[in-house]
Amino acid sequence: MKSTICNFDDWASSVSAGERDAIEAMSASERKDAFYRDLAFGTGGLRGKLGLGSNRINSYTVGKATQGLADWLNANLEGPTVALCRDTRHGSEEFVRRAASVLAANGIKTYMYERVEPTPALSFAVRELGCSAGVNITASHNPAAYNGYKVYGADGCQITVATAEAIQAAIDAVDPFEDVRAMPYDEAVASGLALTIDEAVIEKFVDLAATQATGVDCSGLCVVYTPLHGVGLECVSGALAKIGVTDIRVVEEQAVQDGAFPTCPYPNPEVREALELGLELCEETKADLLFATDPDCDRLGIAVPHGGECVLLSGNEVGLLLLDMLAERAAGSGEDLSRRVAVATVVSAPMADDLARAYGLELRRTLTGFKFVGEQIGLLESQGREADFLFGFEESYGYLAGTYARDKDAVVSSVLVCELAAHWKARGLDLYEAMQRLYAEHGFWASALLSKTYEGPEGAADMAAIMAGLRANPPAELAGVPVDQFVDYAVGAEMPAVNPSDPKPQQLPRADVLELLLAGGSRAIVRPSGTEPKVKAYVYATEATVEGADSLLASISAEVESILGGTK
Repeated sequence: MKSTICNFDDWASSVSAGERDAIEAMSASERKDAFYRDLAFGTGGLRGKLGLGSNRINSYTVGKATQGLADWLNANLEGPTVALCRDTRHGSEEFVRRAASVLAANGIKTYMYERVEPTPALSFAVRELGCSAGVNITASHNPAAYNGYKVYGADGCQITVATAEAIQAAIDAVDPFEDVRAMPYDEAVASGLALTIDEAVIEKFVDLAATQATGVDCSGLCVVYTPLHGVGLECVSGALAKIGVTDIRVVEEQAVQDGAFPTCPYPNPEVREALELGLELCEETKADLLFATDPDCDRLGIAVPHGGECVLLSGNEVGLLLLDMLAERAAGSGEDLSRRVAVATVVSAPMADDLARAYGLELRRTLTGFKFVGEQIGLLESQGREADFLFGFEESYGYLAGTYARDKDAVVSSVLVCELAAHWKARGLDLYEAMQRLYAEHGFWASALLSKTYEGPEGAADMAAIMAGLRANPPAELAGVPVDQFVDYAVGAEMPAVNPSDPKPQQLPRADVLELLLAGGSRAIVRPSGTEPKVKAYVYATEATVEGADSLLASISAEVESILGGTK
């Protein structure tokens, strides 16, 4: 096999004449970025810009990835099958058919949703259909220039570290021009190797999301919803109808499925600019709640009217409010919370530990990536404790209740946030006020997500240098507060947990993550992004007052930003 990394000449001589012209028309910097590496698995699978080159998402890199996956499946399993899904992005339909064609040529039967569906519906389908793996063509909340390739295991989780390394090795052994076997898609369909997933599967998925409701009366709720040009409308509206939410004002301009994302160039529900049309409709209709799902409908962001304006809540705040509501309602129904397990990532809200202690439930912390949350559900299942899973969340707007899916799910999240709004509305509070109440009860925390971008091959080296520098010379203090503990997850670490039920703590997989724990509980966690050329820092500050927490956060953040360098 010949290397494809930086191998511009091989690409130029192997692609079509039109594609060769496009490659030759690239500037030197464009060519360098397109060919300096092969795409590799990160926290969100393979992800990159659309275009020609080994560092891009195109039919050749999708074919290469699928051939590697097929080789690995056939080498390790008897008669493997694969579920396929896609979102509304440019190229998604072409790429999902390309995957089906390659898998069929390798004797692997596929099951594909007939139309675009949410990412968690793929996780559900893998387990519901008894498939060996799943592939979803999506780039989640990235801008329109991106697409991606997520691989799921038979457990419905995105593949974790060891499996990703094995599949990556199989992919690396594939030449995209000489080794990829493919059958025409129509032939794959005619031969019974490419099948359509029955409509009953997506209906069951929506039913199970709706059954995670806790029984709060939502009939008096008025909500505004935007799917941000993505896949969420059908499943979200169906689930909400099942729990009695009938007054739904959809942002019509963003209900149109469009991979160009014309009204929100960065279709991320974390970003206020993406929500502007929804915020206008929320103010106009005097709704109780605005929520948005990202293009593949696995993340959900919310805003609530308060004091004459719409206030956005962070992913951490929504996760804490949901954890509090679910724990309170479970306790109110007489459950023994000492057996219940919640899961959050190491970069998510530290206050979750305080909530877990207050309710007497177990909280486990995983590495970044919801696949690790799903992995904990699988572990509970293997112990006969699947029903003990209460809730999982991550700071990047991902939540899950129930075990029907093993990935974050904005469909069930829409159900839960509507119940959350109704739950507190009945007590005379909006969700902003409810969050302030939680802070008053458990301590004031301020948080910030800092990120610096490092483009191209030089950027990758700069990111590695920043992490190496921090490891070699970690700061003794931040903002005058001593660093009590420096945790390097690259050498392995015990899973942080509240009320651990196992006297032998789980060991987290090694990861390029550094954590600085400060005296008094404040902290900063630094990691390279697994989906974008960025180094991210998650900063949390706690003090006796909200003003003190905000001031300390600003001071710590300024020092961390100087460490990161780069561009915003």
